[in-house]
Amino acid sequence: MTVRDFIETHYSHFNAGELARCIESLRGFLDGNGRLMVTLAGAMSTAEIGKSLAPAIREQRVHSICCTGANLEEELFGLVSRSGYERVPNWRHQSKQEDAALHDRGMNRVTDVAIPESAFTMVGEKMLSLWEESEAVGDSRFPHEYVYDLILHGGLEFSSPPEESWLVAAADANLPIFTPGWEDSTLGNLLAARVIDCTLKTNSVVKGGLDAMQALADWYREDDSPTGMLQVGGGISGDFAISVVPMLRQDAGVEVPLWAWFAQISESRPSFGGYSGAPPAEKISWGKLGVDTPQFVIESDASIVLPLILSSLE
Repeated sequence: MTVRDFIETHYSHFNAGELARCIESLRGFLDGNGRLMVTLAGAMSTAEIGKSLAPAIREQRVHSICCTGANLEEELFGLVSRSGYERVPNWRHQSKQEDAALHDRGMNRVTDVAIPESAFTMVGEKMLSLWEESEAVGDSRFPHEYVYDLILHGGLEFSSPPEESWLVAAADANLPIFTPGWEDSTLGNLLAARVIDCTLKTNSVVKGGLDAMQALADWYREDDSPTGMLQVGGGISGDFAISVVPMLRQDAGVEVPLWAWFAQISESRPSFGGYSGAPPAEKISWGKLGVDTPQFVIESDASIVLPLILSSLE
């Protein structure tokens, strides 16, 4: 039984039913020449979402990604250092002293896995070389363009199967990636530090959030195909991406269609007031979605739900 058959057979009601309806609608949207952006919040790369996202990218079912700086770099860290990661099976009961012991050994915990500091150091040294080269010639690039350069031309030794990495699939396809707030990342911190210690003269070698919004606006307008969004979690990756439409329509006076399809995987509640839990209907009032836009909300763990959605698109 395929994943699609399993879901169609067993997932009929409540969040399971919403998941099944979402998948059926998304498949129809993509088959109708729709473009899909996936937004990644949280620690989805550390959760090895590439095992299902990479095939979807290769099959041209995902056409762009908007992600946090953490998801961009953590996919790269895992690609080159996964063998050095440590499982933390008792993470729910981890004591402060146990986390301090991880710190003393140079291990950085993300829920149930600890990432070695050596991964940051190794990638950081290679990234610094690229930044220095860019500064020497007056170049400036987006974060993902440097990452693509490392993957395709940096002579990296992979610690995990490259076919299971969504970044490798994205680099091969030259997939558009938008990374708002990249400064809030390990590599972003490193760039700031290298400017402070005068290794680099300026941080302008990496393009920032306003450049990313303009690039996103160009991408949104470059194709007449209907464009949809699969929002994983909330936060800056989801809000940044979906806001390109009211920015263009209301602020720039450019007539573009609303987002044509929308689904959200989130555990947050609207009553908490956070963007992550904002229901799709609220987005109508902001000029992001229309009354007739297909809209789905799956209130569940994205690390469980997203692989089911992506694997059902095959």
